[in-house]
Amino acid sequence: MSIGSSYPVGRSTPGPQPARPLPHAHAAAPLGLRLLAVALCCLLALTLTATVFVRTHPGQWLDGVLLPRAERGGGYEQQTVLVGPAKTVLATFGSPTLLAALLGAMLLVGVLRRRLVAGIVGVGMVLCAVVVAGAVKSALPRPDLQIESSTTHNSFPSGHVAAATTLLLAFMLVLPGWARRWLVVPGAAGVSVIAAATMIAGWHRFSDALGGVLLGVALFCLAAASLGGWRGDHDRVGGPDGGALWRRLAEAALALVALVWALVVLVPGLVASVQRGALVAIVAAGASTMFLVGSVVFLVRSADFAVRLSARRVGPPQPVAEPQKIS
Repeated sequence: MSIGSSYPVGRSTPGPQPARPLPHAHAAAPLGLRLLAVALCCLLALTLTATVFVRTHPGQWLDGVLLPRAERGGGYEQQTVLVGPAKTVLATFGSPTLLAALLGAMLLVGVLRRRLVAGIVGVGMVLCAVVVAGAVKSALPRPDLQIESSTTHNSFPSGHVAAATTLLLAFMLVLPGWARRWLVVPGAAGVSVIAAATMIAGWHRFSDALGGVLLGVALFCLAAASLGGWRGDHDRVGGPDGGALWRRLAEAALALVALVWALVVLVPGLVASVQRGALVAIVAAGASTMFLVGSVVFLVRSADFAVRLSARRVGPPQPVAEPQKIS
């Protein structure tokens, strides 16, 4: 080395170091943890709804204002021409044949997409929703708070709404991401129609419908978290999710058309057919359903709920020990 040289002697020049990847914004919050947080929030909201609307005077009064009892017969059936269609909707959805066909279709989709475990979990969600709703209605007392528009019969939460919500969300466990986005808008609209039918027919109050949606969303979040929400490859947040720009524009256009159709066609018909309190209850239940169902479907938009039935051993084969000779 010459005098005055700036290069060290006997030292290798360090090469370019690989750039460290920046931490992802969602890396610290696995999908399973977020699903459990949403489930906890829904259960807390369910408990708060039951406490306020069932156990307190203002809550029972508000339920009675939204859906007042009929002057004749003392029931909650609304005085409107929509009673007949509402009972038809409830009778159709409550048909065991239709429910069995829908559950069978979900299992078939799960088998075709190799998501059999997710399909079985979806069936369990629907059955659990019906059982839990019936148990809560039987065990939760409704005190008599001397309110003219209220009765002591407890109907919280609605089993029909809980079953419809879990049935819709159960399909989200077996469908691919792009199909979930196509199904969420008409599916949530269908759940809203069932919730409105229960209130128009006098089967349930507004709080019952809201409780059914909260129960269904909570069960879905628990089921989705148990199916694989803890694995990093199941939460590709920010990825393309197999959707092109034209597909997303078509999905947004479909949602916009459905919203405009509901505002232009359904709302004026409801205004002319039902009382103001029932209209507020129907719109509030529909908006709550759209928000809750849309939020959880957006949360799992790129999740993959595939569960392997048999785990394969990964790694090099272990050497087999030779038998020792006995001298």
